[in-house]
Amino acid sequence: MSMIEITRDVKNPLLSRREITCTFKGLAGRLKRLEAAEMITKQFKLEGKIVIPINLKNDTGRPILSGTFYVYDDEKLAKEHLKAAIFKRLEKAKATPAKTEGDATQDKAKPVEEKKEETK
Repeated sequence: MSMIEITRDVKNPLLSRREITCTFKGLAGRLKRLEAAEMITKQFKLEGKIVIPINLKNDTGRPILSGTFYVYDDEKLAKEHLKAAIFKRLEKAKATPAKTEGDATQDKAKPVEEKKEETK
């Protein structure tokens, strides 16, 4: 049994994109936008296409997450149709995990250095 249930899958010829709406069972509050986009990419075998998470919404009192995704063939077309803020947020989310890993190793090293200075 899949954790992803497709609610709506429509091809929009006017905007040259595919619009997918689905629910993720049991993942409310745990799933991030990029992870959800990766799951949709694997589920529909959309390698080589741009999957953009537009909306993720939790249901109150239920562990269900509803998501809307747009699938484009061309990144230039996606940037023309969607707001620039969406792409900035995605870039920021991609950059954040790399920084947190680097910051964690630096934070561990700093207290050791401070202790050495105090003992001198």
